[in-house]
Amino acid sequence: MASLSVRKAKDVVNELERRYGKIIWWPGSPEEVMIGAVLTQQTRWENVERALEQMRDRNICSLEGLTAAPDTVIEEAIRCTGFFRVKTQRLKALASCVQKAGGIDALTRMETGMLRVFLLGIKGVGPETADSMICYGFLRPAFVVDAYTRRICACAGMQEQGDDLKSLFELVLPPCNDVHRQCHAWFVEYAKEMCARRRCDECRVRNLNE
Repeated sequence: MASLSVRKAKDVVNELERRYGKIIWWPGSPEEVMIGAVLTQQTRWENVERALEQMRDRNICSLEGLTAAPDTVIEEAIRCTGFFRVKTQRLKALASCVQKAGGIDALTRMETGMLRVFLLGIKGVGPETADSMICYGFLRPAFVVDAYTRRICACAGMQEQGDDLKSLFELVLPPCNDVHRQCHAWFVEYAKEMCARRRCDECRVRNLNE
């Protein structure tokens, strides 16, 4: 790993930690986190929270509940997240695959690398979704690379993408789940505060590239 990239990654983490400190973000059971990770694809978290509440009201906010529920019931509950028919099929596939593997307990016993391979084998689960499940649901040290991460790292002058970017931050950060969850939350909060509002002239991260 290039020493310049390592230095920049450390600088970004230090800047975000200085700015935000400790953040309590996305608590929940493994099942609910896995469901939320599918629902959050291409939508805002506020919509996911609404959908999860509506799923709880219908007693389908669990893998067992998803398996038993008709598609139309799930679609009605998650309509606010967009692409609700596609997401319904992805939730059904997730529930089926996890249950066939022995349930959440069986996944919990898997080594992290094996767990990631398993999750990536489920239809509709890509690297970002899988790492979100691992980090927030199974409380493992897994760095989540999403659109926010990529944008901020590009502003800091880092060239790495995808798994290379993931590996870079997993090298820089200690192997502690709490740190990885905090770091991802910092990226999201910074992107919402600065990038979404186009406050580029005030961006401290962009200045790290100068």
